[in-house]
Amino acid sequence: MIRFTVTVTVIVIAGAACASPRPFPLREPFLVDTDLHPVSVPCRPDPHAKDHRWICAPREYVSPFVWDQLDNLLFARVSRGLAVEVSGESRDVNSFDEVPDSAWFTNQPRTIIDDAADPGAPGACKPDELLPPEDQVDDDAWVIDHGKDNGSTLGFRIKVPGKGTYLMKADDEGKPERASAASVIGAAFYHAIGYYTSCEQIVVLRKAQLKLTGGLKVVDNDGISHPFDDKALDKVLATTTQLPGHLVRMQASKWLPGLPIGPFRYVGTRPDDPNDVIDHADRRELRGSRILSAWLDHWDAREQNSMDVWLASDPSDKRSSPGYVVHYIIDTSDTLGGVVSVDDMSRRLGHSYDFDVAEIFRSLVTFGAEERPWDHARPVPGHEKFAFFRARDFDPPRWKPMYPNPAFLRMTERDAAWMARLIARFSADDIRRLVALGQWSDPGDAEYLTGLLVERQRRILARYLGVLSPLGDVRAPGPDQICATDFARLRRIAPSAAFHYTVVERGGGRTLELPVELGDGGALCFRPRPVVTGDLADSDPGRIVTFEVHNGAAPGPLVIHTYDLAGRGVRVVGLTRPGA
Repeated sequence: MIRFTVTVTVIVIAGAACASPRPFPLREPFLVDTDLHPVSVPCRPDPHAKDHRWICAPREYVSPFVWDQLDNLLFARVSRGLAVEVSGESRDVNSFDEVPDSAWFTNQPRTIIDDAADPGAPGACKPDELLPPEDQVDDDAWVIDHGKDNGSTLGFRIKVPGKGTYLMKADDEGKPERASAASVIGAAFYHAIGYYTSCEQIVVLRKAQLKLTGGLKVVDNDGISHPFDDKALDKVLATTTQLPGHLVRMQASKWLPGLPIGPFRYVGTRPDDPNDVIDHADRRELRGSRILSAWLDHWDAREQNSMDVWLASDPSDKRSSPGYVVHYIIDTSDTLGGVVSVDDMSRRLGHSYDFDVAEIFRSLVTFGAEERPWDHARPVPGHEKFAFFRARDFDPPRWKPMYPNPAFLRMTERDAAWMARLIARFSADDIRRLVALGQWSDPGDAEYLTGLLVERQRRILARYLGVLSPLGDVRAPGPDQICATDFARLRRIAPSAAFHYTVVERGGGRTLELPVELGDGGALCFRPRPVVTGDLADSDPGRIVTFEVHNGAAPGPLVIHTYDLAGRGVRVVGLTRPGA
């Protein structure tokens, strides 16, 4: 359905626009969203149940591949062209300029990078979700109960005794290891950043350990049903990476917990989820994921590569209420050099939409004389499996997915800077350990890929940590000290001489410049000077003190908003990042 939106613009009186900004109240930041609270939804007959039982969960949303593509390439563009929309800042940001923990995103501690890079349990995997090696699996032990519907990757679903359900996916024919490695590595990066992801792992197996259920069908991208029989299984196994001893390498995705209810959309809300109240295109974690997608070249970041699940409070009845919806990112197999069947289209991935009106117009007005990145894109000899994934032509602001993503289109400088600060947490060693999860047979592939990701990271940080203040992780380790991390200095985005710090304290009718103590890892600290001497209530505006922290490299400061609680120290209540 095409939606036409009319927005009424309110003209604000000029005098009101000049008023002082409202101070932050004395309270803790909003750290956990209420969308993790169980809610109840109306019950209805379960259309898939043969015993006429009821289901008390949101309805399943079906996203046809062709419709999703046409909607974003054509119909949504027409709708946006006719609408009068005001796209402001994200609506799910707290007073610390961060997103709270929610059903979409979890703020991860630094140790999560180590956990995500653990070869024993990579990414979101738990130790008991890891599949055993093939020499510990009996013949006919893994039962195939479904083929893999639609998508560009071949595969099938299995049930493993004592483990549960897994979706097995093949590597691309002629490009051994890349797709399975990309699925595991990509999921580990998304998990380490804070997104909900499935457990992805690389599995080596033999055909004899598989038992094919008879009469299975699969549906292709055109909606046509085909048998999934022994011949179809042989095709899947012949396509994927071949190993000595008649073994094959595949990727295994652990079935998500709860009741799957279809993908989430990157715009609008799910009408039957009472917790879903913010337009998805106005969520910072979805807008900012454009930068993470650009880093890994996740050009297939579309709604079909997501999944919503209903987690019922009663785990014995996953169709019951109350419960809540959790939103997952799934399938990153296109990252790190994935291609499509048409070579000319593959060269454009990351640089142009599948149908890109702007690029077509540029070609017309320049008569095709302007050279674009895809004109000289070639696989690097010795690393052909990574196709056109490289750093040489990577320009973060100009990166594009395969077709327009509504949330990506609304990304602002603040959304991008938020993601850049998260990406800056990864050291080169962190990246190297995550890349190693791909279990590359050639160590040179791992080093090559690590080098590309480090350089692409550098370009992202150089662009998005240089406009707004790159300082974050503000903390008060003691009553008389405030510390922060300069992520630009941490990753050496500029020469050391470019960083020179000033802290200006404003409060109690006075302005002071404070000395700054620098530490390793981009750390800096300063000690506030007490300004409150009278007997004031804790929330009295007279206790408000701000600290403007300049790093000498970014045009604007980080402003730390606090209340001076006298002998109890200062309480940080908000952060702002003014522009230049």
